[in-house]
Amino acid sequence: MIRRTGLALAALAVGTFAIGMTEFVITGLLPDIATDLGVSIPTAGLLISGYALSVLFGGPVMTYFVAHRRRKPVLISLLFFFVAGNVLCALAPTYSVMLSGRILAALAHGSYIGFATIVAGDLVAPNRRSSAIAAMLSGLTAATVAGVPLGTLLGQQLGWRSTFWAMAVLGLVAALATAALVPDTPGGGAARSQLAAFRNPAVWLALGMTALAFGAVYAPFTYIAPLMTDVAGWAPGALPWLLALFGLGLVVGNVIGARAADRRLMGTIVAASVAMLVVLVAFAWTSHAKFPATVTLFVLGVVAYATVPGLTTRVITAADGEAQNLLASSAAVSAFNLGNAAGAYFGGRVIAAGWGYDATPLVGAAMEVGALGLAAILLLTARRQTMMVGNL
Repeated sequence: MIRRTGLALAALAVGTFAIGMTEFVITGLLPDIATDLGVSIPTAGLLISGYALSVLFGGPVMTYFVAHRRRKPVLISLLFFFVAGNVLCALAPTYSVMLSGRILAALAHGSYIGFATIVAGDLVAPNRRSSAIAAMLSGLTAATVAGVPLGTLLGQQLGWRSTFWAMAVLGLVAALATAALVPDTPGGGAARSQLAAFRNPAVWLALGMTALAFGAVYAPFTYIAPLMTDVAGWAPGALPWLLALFGLGLVVGNVIGARAADRRLMGTIVAASVAMLVVLVAFAWTSHAKFPATVTLFVLGVVAYATVPGLTTRVITAADGEAQNLLASSAAVSAFNLGNAAGAYFGGRVIAAGWGYDATPLVGAAMEVGALGLAAILLLTARRQTMMVGNL
């Protein structure tokens, strides 16, 4: 039974690996894509923001229409959407076709991770839910550590279209693995019934915490290349291994955060958030020297992903104590993407104002203070509800 559960989680992780690689690998291929399709780099950059916006809005919408269906067929169908989107990108003769392929793949992204989160949680006992979600999400961290660098290298050696063919193949492998290894489970009922959970303020507080916490990471990480070269003093050639080191931190944090969240959910979220606040403030200072900046970058990866299993679990359990709310799970993915976009935007505004790249960690720290404020409200609300129930 344990072996079967592990194989099912591994199949889901292959899917999240392919999705994570698709979202981020394009950053290393952007100049080549822009040149080949005859557009400027800023225009080509819309292939990234367009993808994120499609995840933000498209994931919950797609989930709404398929929430009542059996989960395994939905997962497989979403992966075929993902494959089709990447094939369209690989064949794209024009920029508009390329953008259409990115949007198609992104529509599968949010809904797939939403469904996979629920399925992963259902495979284990409730007290192991965060660990199961972390195992499923390990594909995203592996994509950061290995998938994105390898995809970039493949595109540089064989042309950028080869990378999209590779991601289409990965999606197909994930679909076949899901068909063979993931157990079939019934749907979760009509999506309209799940909408009722969004009348619960705790759901919105948990989503806000998620967006702010990840915005805090992406405020400096979006500009990590100039931060580590222009400010810290590393040569551009050091960036691949610096990014790999950050990715390794994500893997470590994912494991630590999952185990801790299974024992004490909100305590883990708060502790990891406080640690992230300290690290971000320190990063503004350590970014001026090579090795302190490197150590801080690794630690930032650890504390950033230490929050992820707990935050995801908190969103879906705030919506439904049994963690069956697919719309809430998909909304959590949207919150992550909203936070990524917001962190990049506010970090960019500070740079444009002349504060410099080393000010971006302080932008992240300000966002993390907001996340901690929402966590405090959520804790106080939960305590008040517990006291009211005890007085009945």
